[in-house]
Amino acid sequence: MNIRLDNLTVNFDDRFQLDEINWQLDDSQHWVITGANGSGKSALAAVLAGAGDNLSGTLEGLPAKVGLVSFEAQAELIDRERRKDDADIMDVISAGTPVHEILSEGDRNPQLIAQLVQMFKLESLVNRAFRKLSTGESRKVMLIRALASEPDLLVLDEPFDGLDAHTLEMLQQYLAGLVTTVPMVLVLNRFDEFPDFITHIAYVDHGRLQYQIDRNDKQAYNELYQLLHLKTTDLEVPGADPDTAIPGLDPDQPLVKLNSINITYDGHRIIDSLDWTIERNQHWQLSGPNGSGKTGLLSLITGDHPQCYVNDIFVFGFQRGKGESIWQIKQFIGYVSTALQWEYKVGTGLRNVIISGFYDSIGLYTKATDRQKKIADEWLALLGMSDRADTPFNKLSYGDQRLLLIARAMVKHPPLLILDEPCLGLDDMNRQLVLALIEKICAGSETSVLYVNHHAEDKIKGIENYLKLEKREPAAS
Repeated sequence: MNIRLDNLTVNFDDRFQLDEINWQLDDSQHWVITGANGSGKSALAAVLAGAGDNLSGTLEGLPAKVGLVSFEAQAELIDRERRKDDADIMDVISAGTPVHEILSEGDRNPQLIAQLVQMFKLESLVNRAFRKLSTGESRKVMLIRALASEPDLLVLDEPFDGLDAHTLEMLQQYLAGLVTTVPMVLVLNRFDEFPDFITHIAYVDHGRLQYQIDRNDKQAYNELYQLLHLKTTDLEVPGADPDTAIPGLDPDQPLVKLNSINITYDGHRIIDSLDWTIERNQHWQLSGPNGSGKTGLLSLITGDHPQCYVNDIFVFGFQRGKGESIWQIKQFIGYVSTALQWEYKVGTGLRNVIISGFYDSIGLYTKATDRQKKIADEWLALLGMSDRADTPFNKLSYGDQRLLLIARAMVKHPPLLILDEPCLGLDDMNRQLVLALIEKICAGSETSVLYVNHHAEDKIKGIENYLKLEKREPAAS
């Protein structure tokens, strides 16, 4: 394999453009592509999978079979499954495509699929609908699809995001076993996740390939590390809008009280008889392996889970199922998650995305006040996006979308801020910014934080309460 990009300019649906890329890869090399959010990392990786419109220059030597894993490909597959419901007639809801069919699509090795399913511990999920999987579980399915295609080139865009620590280590070991047979290109933000087998690093900035570094060039490597690890200076969280006041809560009542909670999928109990109380001014970290029920537990609190009405749940003064609306619950919550990001498919401008957090809407359908616009602009300045206030949200990179949705979750200073893996897809500088913001919020008295995280190094000062879920394996039949 010898891939050559000579003065290549590639456009991606007028959302982004790579300019004058000169790059050569051969089958003895394994690359990491890195850079800031919105720099073009994912776009450059996608070019190797045949994506984009070539405007000028040449691209030669792409192999016939490229295995691709990316957030975009994952979202497309999930969208495909959701559209099946939209196409249903007579109010018959599709059960969804089971995982084993998703894995078997296309030219894939069935024996390798079986081996990888066992390695990723997905045996109990192969008959479950793909769209009902957790974020981490669906990520594993995408990885198995790519690996089982036995590609000539493996392109993995943030392959470790959303995976628990055990799965991450196992995947790194598996990839290390492929280095002599399959060249790899990985898009990574975290230097601590660069596998030892990586030979070269490509640094992308503003749509251009600025640096190409041999991993063994220690000086160049350290200079790049410093470039991408600038420390966050002291910052201030923009204030709340006094004209968009959230109703007061009884100070003597907990924010959330769950009594003997159960969550069951396909007859298998994921969470069994869990008691959990979140008091005012408490900050919690929720952890556990993929498939342990973290996202399901959060959706019981937000009211998005269908089993919330068959459980004993008390939130913000409401007993679930006693006549309250879901909007009465959501007004007290700021929320960011991968699922929300997949649903937030609108072309509204960035300022309006932040303002939509006041109304818990996807998009903005209410005329914003001047004060709300001012607060949104303060958030955009904090994020370094002031010059993009009117840019359509759906034209942002995955990482920039994530960053903006975090601001949307925080903008109304809710009594409960739920951050489900907030740093997924963020470059190191923005990750440090987000962690600093969360610490600032924890230091205040307005908001309790519920934080889901897989990375030990992303610990938040001020969070002193921990709930760790364990994965419950199905009983042997």
